[in-house]
Amino acid sequence: MTNLPPSPASLRGAIDLSSLVNPPKKAEPAAGGGATSKVVVAATDATFSSVLELSNSVPVIVEFHGAGLEPSLGALVASFGGKLVLATIDGTTNPQLAQAFQVTEVPAVAAVIGGRPLQLFVGMPAEEELRGVLTQVLELAAQQGVTGSVPAPSSAPDDAAAEPVEEPLPPHHQEAYDAIAAGDYPKAIAEYTLAIAQDPRDHLAVAGLAQVSLLARLDGTSADAIRSAAASAPTELEPQLAVADLDVSGGHLEDAFDRLLALFPTLDADGKLDVRLRLVDYFEIAGAEDPRVIAARRRLTGLLY
Repeated sequence: MTNLPPSPASLRGAIDLSSLVNPPKKAEPAAGGGATSKVVVAATDATFSSVLELSNSVPVIVEFHGAGLEPSLGALVASFGGKLVLATIDGTTNPQLAQAFQVTEVPAVAAVIGGRPLQLFVGMPAEEELRGVLTQVLELAAQQGVTGSVPAPSSAPDDAAAEPVEEPLPPHHQEAYDAIAAGDYPKAIAEYTLAIAQDPRDHLAVAGLAQVSLLARLDGTSADAIRSAAASAPTELEPQLAVADLDVSGGHLEDAFDRLLALFPTLDADGKLDVRLRLVDYFEIAGAEDPRVIAARRRLTGLLY
């Protein structure tokens, strides 16, 4: 299995930047959900944030299908007794998610564990191989502490009480999350800023602020216009910062890091400071443990000293 670009897994008050720039909404159940509605959900570009939030508790399998090709993993995922959830996505009508998961053909299957997407396979292997891959997903999720479950199709109604309940968010985090859900990014920025002012060691707020600041900068922009402006002004800082934002939003961290670090030596003191601050935001978004962050920090240090 190959890692896709990660997102801050522990931030329930923020949005996964590798797939969404839209306000989050509740995921809709699959058509005819019935007994499997807790285990199988239909997701879209607009509703995928709730799938990401769920993946903090239960590993989610993501199945991309298309015209004339129906999802096929529902029964297999349900056989794991609620330890896995299946999110089905029509890749032809949800281009943001297809791009985020680098889907070029269907069927394609991925997973999300703690907000972090993982590519699994393209095509549909035999059931025995499929079951082995899903078992590996569960093992990886357990290593990351994602061990919750949802009511399985065969569960009695009383079993629903066993569904894990997340602890409430701190007040400013909840206010920020609600603001993001409403598309009010300035308010979310203000709430995270207040949280940091109250506790400078609130790392979740720091990462959340970095995320929502990126969302705010991208809000209402056009990817084609950003890339065109950057291509026509390769030595100007602002267009390069904008296209680096776009790269990070699509999960292309190395492209963003390479772009800004290559430009860094040519800048004046103010420009270098702007790049350093933007890179710090990207480091927060990706997570300090990400090997690409470690390499970029090392490279930045070399340029500074």
